[in-house]
Amino acid sequence: MNDVALSPSAAPSGALHIVLWVVQVLLAAAFLMAGAMKLTTPSADLVAQGMTWVESFPAFLPTFAGVVEVLGALGLVLPSATRVQPKLTVYAAAGLVLVMVVAAGIHISIGEASMIAPNIVLGGLAAFVAWGRSSKAVIPPR
Repeated sequence: MNDVALSPSAAPSGALHIVLWVVQVLLAAAFLMAGAMKLTTPSADLVAQGMTWVESFPAFLPTFAGVVEVLGALGLVLPSATRVQPKLTVYAAAGLVLVMVVAAGIHISIGEASMIAPNIVLGGLAAFVAWGRSSKAVIPPR
């Protein structure tokens, strides 16, 4: 028998599952809204709303970022909720960490270092989900 499986400390807590679900849903909502805005709003309007980085990069980048954010948002919730390939939630969370690192780099590269706080917070929460769902509160597949 596997002693680790019998250890009480190895069993994930119900509280951690709940916290992870809350974070997953809130992150999904944030990324879904941000992605939908980038997909549906013209570049000039994005700039007017304070997304000045749009001016510094190719026109396809906001659309690409929007698609990635919407897909990441869906990946945070759907695989775990349906228990169909729930490990995809880990990959979605890790992908969103990467998106936030790139976004922070973009802000720094155009002199907007003061704008990276949301990237740090969202990236940190996504890293928490990736860590929690990969090792501490794994959702088993069907």
